[in-house]
Parts: sequence; structure tokens; C-alpha cells
Amino acid sequence: MSPSEPYRPLTADIVAELERIVGKSHVLADAGPAMLDYAHDEAAAAEPPFTVEAVVKPQSAAEIAAILRLANRQRFPVTPRGAGSGLSGGAVPIFGGVVLSLERMNRILEIDRDNLIAVVEPGVVTNAVNEAVAPLGLFYAGYPMSVEMCFVGGNVAENAGGGRAVKYGVTGRYVMGLEVVLPTGEIVEVGGKRVKDVTGYDLLHLLVGSEGTLGIFTKILLRLVALPVARAVLLVPFADVAQAIAVVPRVFTEGRIVPSSIELMDRLSIETAYAYLGESPPYPASGAMLLFEVDGASAADVEAQYEAIGALCTAAGALDVLVGETPDKARKMWRARAVCAEALKKLSPDQSLEDVVVPIAQIPDLVDEIGRLAERHGVRIPTFGHAGDGNLHATVLRPTEMTREAWRRTLPQVLADLYRAVARLGGTLSGEHGIGSKRRGYLSLVQDETLIALQRRIKQAFDPGNILNPGKIFPEG
Repeated sequence: MSPSEPYRPLTADIVAELERIVGKSHVLADAGPAMLDYAHDEAAAAEPPFTVEAVVKPQSAAEIAAILRLANRQRFPVTPRGAGSGLSGGAVPIFGGVVLSLERMNRILEIDRDNLIAVVEPGVVTNAVNEAVAPLGLFYAGYPMSVEMCFVGGNVAENAGGGRAVKYGVTGRYVMGLEVVLPTGEIVEVGGKRVKDVTGYDLLHLLVGSEGTLGIFTKILLRLVALPVARAVLLVPFADVAQAIAVVPRVFTEGRIVPSSIELMDRLSIETAYAYLGESPPYPASGAMLLFEVDGASAADVEAQYEAIGALCTAAGALDVLVGETPDKARKMWRARAVCAEALKKLSPDQSLEDVVVPIAQIPDLVDEIGRLAERHGVRIPTFGHAGDGNLHATVLRPTEMTREAWRRTLPQVLADLYRAVARLGGTLSGEHGIGSKRRGYLSLVQDETLIALQRRIKQAFDPGNILNPGKIFPEG
């Protein structure tokens, strides 16, 4: 769709057709308060809420296909939406039209123990998968950290990562197959229960992480793995970030251990998180803190892992090594890291939670650069995230003395400088949250025009009418 062919507003006839497809009770089109929840996601400072002309809640692939065919005929945009827990503005209706909510497609269709596969609909809450398969001694390892609220469909659309990606990888490693409604209304299946498949292009993993721009997932086949018997957590304070990060490769090379998690918090993140919890940090003088989680097939195996990691950390100058070998102790040690984003949002509601990723060895350089950026622009930028894979959540906070008008001018400059620094260090804009509408204006800082144009052509091949989740990923124009 070219700029000379704008989207059309929804008419009463179109709304009536949508009601015929999914049932009148599953269409919101009265502009009431219930629709406001569908105009934004969890990305602070992304963009203001947009106009939602209608919210449609289908329950089958056939209904979704009918909606998309109608959208192509009548030229209105469709924005797919899961739980709305995204952090990139990926599920917001930039051009109005229909928000297609997948909340009713929430069934676990099959648990195939023999093939280690769970077949689910996109609206299944991620944690529900593990609750269903744990009694079988299995678990779904590709989930992000917001497991109790996010939907599997959104995880797949973003190729979401999480705290245990060091050992287990991100969502895409566990997606074996998809049923997909294409933007033109056709229903296709890619992948399956097969472990190997090199028949034609790997469209499965093109669709995973496509942010709802190439198709709408209606059935997802997830690979399951053996549930670990034992787990333990180590909380290790260091004097600074550089000293903390220096020990990370040694855990792999000298310890020959792959922890399930290696999380990092800098000084401001530590202070904010523990203040939010009403607690004192375990070592108040620390400038950085690492959180390791290890798991295994026996308690003895786990003990050997955490003792080896503790020894390496002590040798590297750790200020202390705290071990949580029981579930209660482990949960307590995770609490500060788990509430970090929430604590920073309370400290400063005007903020931008970023998702940059660099090679692991460049983390100290990035943290140093972030400190210089903060000082130069007069803002605070606490940094926390996944030290084991280089994915850091640098969070730009508006100082209380800075007016909102000044903040609106300053934030884009901070982000552009941050992204340029990340690119110089061999990194990129997002490791797990996605580009969405929040970061699309910065894509050219990390990708050249040839690569962006190639991706635009892929989008055009899937969606010639540009009706599915327009305004995401790519810069305007």
C-alpha cells in the first residue's frame, strides 16, 4: 500500500461483518473505556496511545483468515495482540483499524510425551505450559521472565528471551512448528514434530521473531526438555562491573560449567531494587552484582557446580558469595533482579527501558559508555540484565528537575548516542524485546539500507496490501 492509498476507516457495515465472523459479543467498537487497554503495551515512552476503532476476539484460524480477507478488501489495518505485555510498542495500532486480540485462543491442544512436544494456541499464558508438563518430568525452557502474564504467541512473535537463555536458549530454539494465517488470509503450516527438516527455505524461523508483521500464529508446537531435579542460586557482589564481567568467561572455560542464568545489576539498579523491596543489599558497598543459577540431574551435581563457580568468583575478587540451595532461599535471592524493572518504573515513571545487546566481553565498555552518556545528557541510566548473553536493559530515567518538554527533546538524543555506541561495540538495538514502533526510527544506525530494503521486500511478499501490523520494525518511508 502506497502513501497515495491510505487506510480506510471502519464503517458500520465493516463492524457488522466483523460481528458476523466472530460473534457480536466478541467485537468492541463503541470507543468505551474497555478499548483503551488495547491502545498501548508496557513500553514506557514509546509513543502515545493510538486510536482503536475496533477490538476483535476470534477463536479460530478460520475466523482470523476471514478477518484478514475482509481487511484486504476494505483496506483497513489489523494489529495482532497477545497479552499486551510487550516492551517495544509492537502491538499498538499506529494507524487505527482493528486490534485482533488472541485472548480467546487459550487452549493447550496436546501434550505429546513420546515426541516431547506441546501443541498450544497463541493465547496460552506461558507459565501454564510448564504447570501442565511438570508432572510428566518435562518443562518448556524457552520462556522469558514474565511467565505469569505473557502469552506464548507473543513470545514467538518476538523470539523472546529470558533469564535462563544462557543454557537453554531463547524461544526460537523450542518452536518446532506453526500454523499461521498469512496477511492475505491463507492458512499454512510450517515445521512439525520432526527434529530435522531442510526441505525448502526455513520459513519457520523467519516467522519466529517477525513481530506480527508476516502472519498470525494460531497453533504453536513447542519442544519440551527434561525438568532439572535440583537448582541453586549464587548471589555474588563485586566492586565494579568490569570485575564482575571478567569472571563470566572463566566460568565456561575454567569451570567448564554452563549456568542456566547469569544476571547482572549495576550499583543504581541494586540500590533501587532493594529499596523497593524495603531491604538492605547483602553487600551495600558493591558496585555490581552477579546472580548465577545452576541446575542439574542431582543435588550433588548442582553442589559441585556452585562450589566451582564460588571459588572462581572468590579468586576474581568477589566481595562475598551467597548460596541459595533451597527453593525458598533461591527465590529470595532472585527477588531483587526480578523486581528491578518495576522498581525503576516506580522511581521514575518517565523512562525508556532499553534492550541492547553486545558481545559479552564488551559489557564493561558499554557500561562505561552509558555512564558517560548519562553525565553528558544530565540523566540517570541504571543498567541490569543478562550478563551471560550480553543483553542489557539500560534504562534512561528522567530526573525530577528536568521538565517533560526537555525530556521529550533529550531522550531521542540519548537513545541515538546509546545505539551508536552499541553498534561501535559490535552490538545491536534489541536482544529480546523487539523493534516494534519504539525503535524503528533507529534501525538504520545498526543495519545498512541494503539489508533494510531486503527485509521490506520480504514484508511486501507476505503482505502486499500492508494491512498486518503496519508501522513496525522499519523506519517510516
